[in-house]
Amino acid sequence: MQLASPRPLFFLAFIGCVLLMAVALYLEHAVGLEPCPMCIVQRICVIGFGLVCLVAAIHGPGRLGQRIYAVLALLFVLVGGATAGRQIYLQSVPADQLEACLPSLEFMMQALPMQDVVRLVFQGTADCAEVNWTLFGMSIPEWSLLAFIGMFGFCLLQLLRRR
Repeated sequence: MQLASPRPLFFLAFIGCVLLMAVALYLEHAVGLEPCPMCIVQRICVIGFGLVCLVAAIHGPGRLGQRIYAVLALLFVLVGGATAGRQIYLQSVPADQLEACLPSLEFMMQALPMQDVVRLVFQGTADCAEVNWTLFGMSIPEWSLLAFIGMFGFCLLQLLRRR
């Protein structure tokens, strides 16, 4: 069984990221769900993964280039998956054990040093632990983690291909 060439696979991965972002924007603007800082980090990782895949699709890399793009995409996947996993954990912690809500990510980026912003975002707060929407009993971070697992599988496929 021969797999498709890397170019259309990278393009399909890019299309998948576009669809994920379309769902996220729909939930934000049509349903009215406000993204928490951890959700924004996950969105940035999806966008980063998608951009790497788009560049790879346009470039049409050979074997070495395909692996380089897969490693770059894998970095976004690992950060996004870790963030989604942390948010799922926070959703299981009792509310009285969580920190108070944070200001917006935009405000923190302007007012605090980057290391404090990263620490606060990954520490998580009560607003990151709220479950405001579910589909088939799964929250948004759980769906996000499933997407990152799929992206991880895609990266492994690209890294381990022989041709």
